[in-house]
Amino acid sequence: MPQNLVEKIVQLFAVDLVPGQEVAAGDFVTVRPAHVMTHDNTSAVMQRFVAIGAAHVADPRQPVFTLDHNVQDHSDKNLAKYRAIEAFAAAEGIDFHPAGRGIGHQVMAEEGYAWPGTLVVASDSHSNLYGGLGALGTPVVRTDAAAIWSTGRTWWQVPAVAKVELQGRLPRGVSGKDVIVALCGHFNQDEVLNHAIEFAGDGVAALSVDQRLTIANMTTEWGALAGVFPCDGATTAWLRVRREAQIGRGDATPRIDLERLAGLERAPLVADPGAVYAKHLVFELGAVTPHVSGPDTVKNITSVAAIEPRRVAIQKAYLLSCVNGRVEDLAEAAAVLDGRKIAAGVEMYVAAASSEVEAESRSRGDWQKLEAAGARTLPPGCGPCIGLGIGLLQDGEIGISATNRNFKGRMGSRDAQAYLASPAVVAASAAAGYICAPERCTDRPLVGRVETPGAPAKARGKTTILPGFPTVLQGELLFCDADNLNTDGIYPGTYTYREDLTPEQMAAVAMENYDPGFQALARAGDLLVGGFNFGTGSSREQAATALQYRGFPLVIAGSYSDTYKRNAFNNGLPLIDCAALVAWLRARFPERVASRRTGVQAVADFEASVLRLTSAGAGTAEFAFPPLGRAAQELVIAGGLEALTARRLEVRA
Repeated sequence: MPQNLVEKIVQLFAVDLVPGQEVAAGDFVTVRPAHVMTHDNTSAVMQRFVAIGAAHVADPRQPVFTLDHNVQDHSDKNLAKYRAIEAFAAAEGIDFHPAGRGIGHQVMAEEGYAWPGTLVVASDSHSNLYGGLGALGTPVVRTDAAAIWSTGRTWWQVPAVAKVELQGRLPRGVSGKDVIVALCGHFNQDEVLNHAIEFAGDGVAALSVDQRLTIANMTTEWGALAGVFPCDGATTAWLRVRREAQIGRGDATPRIDLERLAGLERAPLVADPGAVYAKHLVFELGAVTPHVSGPDTVKNITSVAAIEPRRVAIQKAYLLSCVNGRVEDLAEAAAVLDGRKIAAGVEMYVAAASSEVEAESRSRGDWQKLEAAGARTLPPGCGPCIGLGIGLLQDGEIGISATNRNFKGRMGSRDAQAYLASPAVVAASAAAGYICAPERCTDRPLVGRVETPGAPAKARGKTTILPGFPTVLQGELLFCDADNLNTDGIYPGTYTYREDLTPEQMAAVAMENYDPGFQALARAGDLLVGGFNFGTGSSREQAATALQYRGFPLVIAGSYSDTYKRNAFNNGLPLIDCAALVAWLRARFPERVASRRTGVQAVADFEASVLRLTSAGAGTAEFAFPPLGRAAQELVIAGGLEALTARRLEVRA
């Protein structure tokens, strides 16, 4: 079966495949990533690492530590935390990049860790950025990171893959940030939710690597698990420049070596002809104009031409973060502000994505132009983007930002508003005092469409069931008929930081915020069914374990938040995706209620990967679901990833 690029990369980094197994979307696989990056959260991963019982890191060349989030905090407590991380790195021989070197994702790109055609993960949601260089970058949770440190491996379910075809060229004055803002706003009905994206089309060649990194980074906000560009001449040329930079700073053995580069130029990894894609989106670059997203969401966008006449006053402007803190971004803003001043009543904050970006910006003279205009500079790092350090939005303020998220309260007060825009629009707005473009721009409709090819799924035989994993699970379906049921609904925030609750007490508050009547309906042994994007929201693990403690042996949904799915399997709770079942239940029960006992008996046959239903008056029905392969079964048998990792460590010892 032909494989797309995502499947081909996973094939290369999967372990424990049966002979002849071809990786396909939906498969659960054990993977050995090329690298795993952790930042300030390294200290939390260190605690998980100790809890697992690991004595040493399995492969010191695999982890990368980068301190970037709270770099403005010089308190004794934070500095002690940073020293502990550095000491651990030194003891284990792990690459360590201190506070001030830059944002971890940018460092991963600059240093050659994010290599085209490799699987690179990070304990941070913006690891999608690595796709700008042709790597498959995707986030993992802290338990995964600790498991990788301990054994070199973790698990992944290969997502459905969407092909996004970019056609044409960007007009003058339009940036990569405008492209991804437009994509998030134009395709805002979860078209790519929990997909991996492969960018293709003739428009890719005209995009710089900086623009590709920006677009790939914000595929996170678009809802995707990864966003991968092809490796082409622009990619290898960028890597050659980075190699020269490494030589120039005195690296005796540059990480980016000529032999690997030559291999990329000869034979970059590409999708097979006839590869299967779940969706095909087409987007015209020539129709893109400068846009802003927000406030409070990336899904609502407005063209700058339309918002400028409203003269939306701003008090803060931001040019920083892993999405728009690179050389091209600083240059665009500097060109707009050259010879101008930041408007009275406006504060503009600038931080480079890395120390090397700042040095290059200074050598070009762009940094000085920003300072001359009155911008306040910050050290390379995250800062205001995640609500840390100085310059945060205060009550009632409006900000324009070249960052990647504008969720309420993220950059400061919940009683503030944030709009996202390109560096040029941020700079022009900072000088004018209201949201505007550097020059007059026209308002024209975006042009894009979704095509769903309906290509045949990979033919699958029976799934091998490991000893200790149930061949079937059965029970009555309990239907929670809601899409986007978030983790606050499943497990209230009131209890999230209560570590004194017993499993029984956690079970008793499951679904409390979603449906006060849920507990009276639920019975141990029921198979719980949810809608689409089940478990969206925060990363709290209790939203999975509370359902487990309540006695549900299996949760079924149309789709899941990827973080929720990771937390569930990492705690030994099996999940299956079955959109057809949700559609069938909604047709059978058109009156929507929060929770319903259906009277439908279901048997989940894991060997055949089908759900078989029987119900009075409705006969029988059968629905397929993606197989739970070896990787998923091992997690359930062991009782979760920490226990599985500990078991592997015992075997290795």
